[in-house]
Amino acid sequence: MARPEPGVRPEPSTEPPPVDPSEAIHSAYRFHRAKRRARIERHRRKRQAGLRFYVILVVLVFVTVILGLTIWNEIQRLFGL
Repeated sequence: MARPEPGVRPEPSTEPPPVDPSEAIHSAYRFHRAKRRARIERHRRKRQAGLRFYVILVVLVFVTVILGLTIWNEIQRLFGL
């Protein structure tokens, strides 16, 4: 079995890494901030939707009970129960 020849490794560079003078860093910050704001807004809307659901449910149950009692009272009055 033949072993592959070891590759020639390049010398590590002693010069500092290049600095990105463009807006890439600021753009990435803006992107992640917008992502975080969208996640927070989604969470807030989800919580508000749940609250609206339960408020409407309570109102509908209340209206149903009031309507049922009113109908029952009218039936008793009409038939003399």
